[in-house]
Amino acid sequence: MEPLNLKNSTYIGSMGRKSLFDLEIPSNWNREMLIFVHGFMGFKDWGAWHLVQDYFVSKGYGFAKFNLSHNGGTTENGIDFPDEEAFARNTYSIEIQDVVLFQAHLTSLVNEPYKTTLIGHSRGGGAVLLSAQYRMPDRLVMWASISDIEMRFQKNEALTQWEKEGVRTVRNGRTMQDLPQFFELYLDYEKNKTTLDIQKVCKQLTIPTCVVHGSADDSVSIEEGKNLALWLNKPLHTIEKANHVFGTKHPWNASVLSKSMTRTCEITQSFIEKNR
Repeated sequence: MEPLNLKNSTYIGSMGRKSLFDLEIPSNWNREMLIFVHGFMGFKDWGAWHLVQDYFVSKGYGFAKFNLSHNGGTTENGIDFPDEEAFARNTYSIEIQDVVLFQAHLTSLVNEPYKTTLIGHSRGGGAVLLSAQYRMPDRLVMWASISDIEMRFQKNEALTQWEKEGVRTVRNGRTMQDLPQFFELYLDYEKNKTTLDIQKVCKQLTIPTCVVHGSADDSVSIEEGKNLALWLNKPLHTIEKANHVFGTKHPWNASVLSKSMTRTCEITQSFIEKNR
């Protein structure tokens, strides 16, 4: 296959919504495709994700990253979350469907056989795990992944208030937007508890899996990484003193990855090589 480098192409995600993706395949492609899934309030061009792509492509891997269809971005602006209506309507089920649909789109683009490794960061880790119920990849990798969905919802009076008003807001510290979330986010969870049960899915998985977590993660506790490793019966790869984004930030103006992110990539590459 000829080398390929697509930037800001579009795919059709959940609810027929178009969203952006990048795909790069090097001339020395090893027939391994890595698909990266961002987390909550994330996007494919956040921080140092482009350097993560460079890391793997330089070693012969195909690499794709995409915006989830309802992350708040548009095909014209995939970074600044101009579509608050789409953000408000997002659910965990929508994100899982996006992961499945994007894999199918990639298969339609690349007409040669390859093995697929899904890499999910934060909430994206939950999405890749749960998506395996519908489309099984060859491997799964979780970076600072969540292990439970229910714990992310408000309780008691706050939940009652959200239901009464039908919408709540969450602050985006980067754009300083108060982004809306409709109560259907919670209703989707209640309706689909069985298929959104990360613990249950972990215990059923039979494909190779890798869990990486920073010891100083203050967004998703390392205890969640420990839970995933326990349920999967796999080791937990701990990056000492690393935060939720493994020492990176947005924007990332350096030309090289942080030490923690480099180590995360090295662990991921080693895992793939051992499970080819």
